[in-house]
Amino acid sequence: MKKIAITGANGYLASLIQSVNQTHFDFIPITRKEVDLADPEAVTRFFERLDYDFVFHAAARTQTSDCEANPHDTHKVNTESAITIAKACHKKGARFIFLSTEQVFNNRTENLPFKEDTLVNSSSVYGQQKIEVENFLIENQIDSVILRLSWMMGLSSPGIKSSPNILTNVMKAMFFQKPTMFTVNECRGMTYASNLAEQFDKIIHLPKGIYHFSSQNEHSTYEAAKKIASMLGFDDDRIDLYILPDNSRYADRFRNLRLATNKIESHGINGSTFENDVHKCLSDFGWLN
Repeated sequence: MKKIAITGANGYLASLIQSVNQTHFDFIPITRKEVDLADPEAVTRFFERLDYDFVFHAAARTQTSDCEANPHDTHKVNTESAITIAKACHKKGARFIFLSTEQVFNNRTENLPFKEDTLVNSSSVYGQQKIEVENFLIENQIDSVILRLSWMMGLSSPGIKSSPNILTNVMKAMFFQKPTMFTVNECRGMTYASNLAEQFDKIIHLPKGIYHFSSQNEHSTYEAAKKIASMLGFDDDRIDLYILPDNSRYADRFRNLRLATNKIESHGINGSTFENDVHKCLSDFGWLN
């Protein structure tokens, strides 16, 4: 059974992957208790001693505001330690699976899904930190899969706590009657994380390179939020009370973060749509008949 070291092992996506694939791989969960990613030298020592066939690197400090406020500290975690782990994999002949982000395109202006060969251009520190790792992996021909993800969504289950996402945000707004703003001037992929977990084996064995993993979406974040509320059974009047349009955010330039997925689908990885993903997630958790 292949050994997979998985960083950020207590996080939502990593927890879900381990739960779905626990009988297929020998997972080595790595959290802050095992090694502090803010200390790249300690990371080097840890991964040089560890025995593994793959590293699935899910750990990161992902909050944009955190990266902007603490660029030096987050660079150690998001960039320096990621590169350190990649180097250790290269020495051992192990494969490195690196989670990147749609944010590498957040300074581009085209209104179409971005392909893997579209030149990256990010205005955020977080996006720039991810780009730096991507460039290292490509320039040094590391045996790696660079997986650029959209906004991943899902709900919590025993032992698996979901990260904040559009589904949880809408449910909090509607069920707790808490008026919540959703961005009008933005369109991005919103993907049920279970889709990745269920196709994990195929994904980690892709030919080395960059791949986009995202469900397709044509709706603004505000429109998407209203659709989720409607699927939950709320009428338009009630939806309009608690799902509010945020017209000011990105008013200067509509933000498009959609990812084209033709490349990964050509390798047998199934794609989906925002609507299908929401329906599947709500059905899986008993919210729909």
